[in-house]
Amino acid sequence: MDLVRTVTAAGVTTMTLDSPSNRNALSTTLLRQLLESLAASSADSGSRVVVLTHTGSVFSSGVDLKETAAAGPGDKLPAEMLADVLAVLWEFPKPVVARIAGPARAGGLGLIGAADIAVCTRAATFAFTEVRLGVIPAVISSTVLPRLAPRAAAELYLTGDVFDGTRAAEIGLVTAAVEEGDLDAAVAGYCASLTRGGPLALSGTKQLLRRTRNESIRTELSDLAQRSAGYFKSAEGREGVAAAREKRDPSWVPSHD
Repeated sequence: MDLVRTVTAAGVTTMTLDSPSNRNALSTTLLRQLLESLAASSADSGSRVVVLTHTGSVFSSGVDLKETAAAGPGDKLPAEMLADVLAVLWEFPKPVVARIAGPARAGGLGLIGAADIAVCTRAATFAFTEVRLGVIPAVISSTVLPRLAPRAAAELYLTGDVFDGTRAAEIGLVTAAVEEGDLDAAVAGYCASLTRGGPLALSGTKQLLRRTRNESIRTELSDLAQRSAGYFKSAEGREGVAAAREKRDPSWVPSHD
């Protein structure tokens, strides 16, 4: 059964969580298929941007609790496989955009946190429900906490209360919250902008965004200066500069003919 459907067009690979019967719960099967889709996109030069979206009215209800309850002593839990998926998403070399048209809970928020850009409807709802199940939001903290304002993180982690898309944007969980009718246009706009960036430059920029400062400012700037020079001297950098000077699109911008 295909629980993740994938299609690529004009440089954009759309990965759709397609398990609406259980509200796109993150089962090991779905997570394994998502890992396979991400590996295929990573290896495909024609895939420039990944959009993570869903069928049905729910983005994701979190890890599959039915499978979790039925797991034996030696079985890998969905939460453990979710850790593998979040690591791949966080380190993914291409931009990832999350499209959220409905509720997301618990582990589903980990996927949203791992995306580079996330767009939801204002009516979408979110909640860190773990404490109400007697567990903690451990795995998803790796991708969610770097996004959230600390006070909001404490409030929402500890209470498990539901909040809407507008609040999600205010606290940094998502990039933007829009009206339902504007969601697809907003996602398409981000994708159009992202595909105009050089593939290697986008990957390198993502590395910058994941950096944590653990050295002096002079050491950091020396490293960053070397990185910058390397990109300017690369074939991609030379093509980008030439295209700007010649007032044309660089060769990596996908054709929409």
